[in-house]
Amino acid sequence: MNSYEEAPHGPDRDHRRPAGVDDKTVEALGALSKALETTERARGRLYDFHQLTGTADLQLDRAVQLLHEAGHPEWAEKVRSEVLGRNVIPGHWTFQIIEAYNATYYRPFQQLEAGAVRELAQGRDHLFEAEMKEDRRTPGHPHHTARPPDRAT
Repeated sequence: MNSYEEAPHGPDRDHRRPAGVDDKTVEALGALSKALETTERARGRLYDFHQLTGTADLQLDRAVQLLHEAGHPEWAEKVRSEVLGRNVIPGHWTFQIIEAYNATYYRPFQQLEAGAVRELAQGRDHLFEAEMKEDRRTPGHPHHTARPPDRAT
């Protein structure tokens, strides 16, 4: 147990290690949380892929129009029939990839991490980070406070 757990100027209750939770458990929950955060970033990239691909597909409308106007109807038709609206992988547009990722991987991972925090740390999230913050704070420094002003406990 860390000495700052009961300190009046330390972390708020939600970020104090519950009694009986050992260092390895806090470290393991921190590693699990970090892995989920990395998955969040990967998911964001998937949404980037989805939006960029969709934007490109919509921009093809202008290319088709300009090819027609420039007197190249055969190229306009090739772009329209070969690329416009095409699946990005067999049978899938990007929204279907996101739906499958969310259902198959992201949501189960998110639920597992939340369950581990509930069961192993009484639902107190980010204990590893809260303890790291406390270890790195400079007592009395106005920009090293343990918590926001509105979190007195």
